[in-house]
Amino acid sequence: MIENCYFTFFGDFAFSNAEFGINENINATRVEKMLFIIHKKSIFVVIIHHLNMKPKKQILFPKHQKIMEQVGENIKLARKRRRLTTIQVSERAGIDRSTLYQIEKGSGSVSMAAYFNTLRVLGLQDDFLKLAADDVFGRKLQDLSLIKNS
Repeated sequence: MIENCYFTFFGDFAFSNAEFGINENINATRVEKMLFIIHKKSIFVVIIHHLNMKPKKQILFPKHQKIMEQVGENIKLARKRRRLTTIQVSERAGIDRSTLYQIEKGSGSVSMAAYFNTLRVLGLQDDFLKLAADDVFGRKLQDLSLIKNS
């Protein structure tokens, strides 16, 4: 099935681009594009394959969502303590104002880079280094494996 097809003419050449073969499965959509290059009486066909990945929705359990909401509330309070508006912070962080709103609500769908840039604007970028820094359980596992290997 051809979805889009158009021709562009450059002197003796005519170019056409057509999308076809959209096959949806669980993880991705495969889009094949055909590029037709017509020169005088010759037609050249180039097939270009694309694989568009569908983002998976992140699911958080209620107790973990509450942690995210607390992080968002902390970021919102830090912004307000500095007397910065949502417009100022979002512009300085290079994110949309709606993304900042999601961050302040504790949304799990926002990228870590957006969280980091927001913390950077507030001067709290070093707090990012505290994530997973105190890995007590991991150290205990490591100590156990060292004892077994001795």
